[in-house]
Order: sequence, then C-alpha cells, then structure tokens
Amino acid sequence: MIYERMPGVVRQAIGAAVALVALAAAVDPARAVEEGFANLFNGTDLTGWKANESPASWSVRDGMIVCKGPRSHLFYVGVDPARPEEFKNFHLKAEVLTKPVANSGVFIHTAFQPDGWPAQGYEVQVNNSQQDPVRTGSLYNVVKNFAPPAKDDTWFTLEVMVNGKAVGVAVDGRVLFEFVEPDGVTGTRKLSQGTFALQAHDPGSEIHYRNIRVKRLP
Repeated sequence: MIYERMPGVVRQAIGAAVALVALAAAVDPARAVEEGFANLFNGTDLTGWKANESPASWSVRDGMIVCKGPRSHLFYVGVDPARPEEFKNFHLKAEVLTKPVANSGVFIHTAFQPDGWPAQGYEVQVNNSQQDPVRTGSLYNVVKNFAPPAKDDTWFTLEVMVNGKAVGVAVDGRVLFEFVEPDGVTGTRKLSQGTFALQAHDPGSEIHYRNIRVKRLP
C-alpha cells in the first residue's frame, strides 16, 4: 500500500506487521461470538439516527442503510436525541458496500450539526474508486492511503478502534495502520469523545451500510 504521512503525526505504524496486538485479536474472523458489542442499527429503520441536511439521502432497504443523494450526514444519537450517546474508547465494526465511483466516510468523536461537513472529530474515509485519490481506511487529512483495500460491489468489514490517543483501522481483518495523535492538538479535529456519523458525499455516490455495532473499551 502507498501511504502519505501528514505533518504533525508523531508516530505511525503501517502494514500487516503493525504491533496492534489487541486490535489484531479483536478482528480475528475465527471469533464468531462478539462479546460486548451492541448494535447501532436495527436493520429495519433509522431509529437512533438523525440526519441533518438532505435527509432524503438516507433510506433503509433489505436490512441496510442506503446512502445516495446530496450532501448529508447521519448521526448516531441513541435512544434520546436530546442527549446523544457519546463514545471515547471503543471498537466499531460496520459492513460496507461501495458502488463504483462512490465516496463516503465514517466520522468518529463527532457531534450533530445541522449542515456542512462535520467539524468535530476524525473521518475514516470510505472510497474505493471515486476521483478523490484518498482511499478507504484513511484518516482523512491525517493518514492518507492511496491503494483501495476493498473492491466496489463487494461487502467488506471496516473496523475502527480508539484507545486513548491511538486510532487503529482494519479492513476485512487486516490492520492498515495505527495513528497516535500527538499532544497539543488544538481545534475540533482531534480525539476527545463524541458519537458516530455516516456521510452522504454527493448525488453520484451510493454506499450501503449494515451490521453496525460497537464495543465500549475501558
């Protein structure tokens, strides 16, 4: 894979040999029982989720969230939208299918906002063939992966683990990298705590999500 390290990254490990023992164990496909994971999507409707602008960009079909339409973000809010659930350390899993030339993303440590690109937290890129060369698994504008780890029209499992200042990303059980956020990061594009959001990027992009679940970590 071809990666680009952005300024400000103080430590980064890339490739299959990365020393993420806990993450590698957690993504072992032989482990059929997912102890401690909770479903964020019920497979029937968008209960527990809240779209901002262009809510018609989101629908549910055949047990999956279908993302297609103008820019919109679908935020996980949980049982009480007035007091959205927040996550700090966690292991997130989602099954994803991208259509050709589709762009999307999964935001972490973010917060609901009525419009625009989410200002808080990081975006994990979902893009296997769209014109933006930054591919699936990238931590957008922080760790750039230029080689798609999955194919369009094929379901793959995207995993994100946050533990303290470390963010690990895996696709289909293969760890792509660990990013360790340096001390002293200012602004809102940083690790803190928050919720998750899915991205509808543009009308030409169609992405499907299913089996979205999360395990809180100490």
